[in-house]
Amino acid sequence: MVDLSVNICGIQCNSPVAMASGNAGYGIEYQSVSGFTNRDVGAVFLKGTTLEPRLGNKPDRVMESASGLLNSIGLQNPGAQVVINEYLPKLDLSESQFIINVSGSNIEEYAEIVRQFDQTALPAMEINISCPNVKRGGATFGNDPDMAARVVEACRASTSKPLIVKLSPNQTDIAEGARRVIDAGADALSAINTLMGMQIDIRSKKPTLGNNQGGLSGPAIKPVALLKVHQVYQVAKLHDIPVIGLGGIANAEDAIEFFLAGASMVAIGTAIAKDPLLIKKINLGIEKYLKASGLSSVSQLVGALELHTDTVLSR
Repeated sequence: MVDLSVNICGIQCNSPVAMASGNAGYGIEYQSVSGFTNRDVGAVFLKGTTLEPRLGNKPDRVMESASGLLNSIGLQNPGAQVVINEYLPKLDLSESQFIINVSGSNIEEYAEIVRQFDQTALPAMEINISCPNVKRGGATFGNDPDMAARVVEACRASTSKPLIVKLSPNQTDIAEGARRVIDAGADALSAINTLMGMQIDIRSKKPTLGNNQGGLSGPAIKPVALLKVHQVYQVAKLHDIPVIGLGGIANAEDAIEFFLAGASMVAIGTAIAKDPLLIKKINLGIEKYLKASGLSSVSQLVGALELHTDTVLSR
């Protein structure tokens, strides 16, 4: 028998495959898709939420790129209280695990949003530290280990729920960033967030995105994401901290690569925009691989990567 369930920070998930934040809205949008059920999904990471409502960035916001998407939505959302009072009551919490994604423009905002969601039935929170710090001229929290640690410390003081910190791939040393947020109180890590990129219209000589730049996702970033997950896992395993891997996953083989690199769970983003039923297919592919390998659970794959020891040719 193969068991696809995984346990993340004491949270039992019925599948090792989650829906990444920003792709599933607030968990109710996909309920109208024929053949889809939240029960097929290990966890649904809800859309990034700020303290007050945001309209987001000016258009264009999404552009197709080679093997991926560039997006600059700008955290459009109705604000924390609207999500808590109007959206969460519509969720069937018995179907899957629903986890809010917390975004802020300063440390105090992060802490307050976490405090508000601490009063809800949601089992955990994902802290998006890839946000610009308005008090530091727009510098991204996640690219500064000191600032990232301060955000996590403030969030930790506002809740006893598990905190999953979403790491930016745009920082200099993601392993050091992982260590710092673990020391600050992170219970799990997700890696990676989007890579920053730009696209230019050569006719107008202007960026195609209204915000000039955006986050690159999709198959193009998978090799980068795999390496970052492997690097983060080397730190996380020393503290018995689980890693959730994401970045360019489009099939079961991709997911298995992330497990081998050290991810205990994976999340799908861009690929489900093309195929809303993809997670069910990936679950079947993982199950088939485990059976063929004589394994009974995903945990037996986690970190099982065998590195080459002799990487330089000798005479």
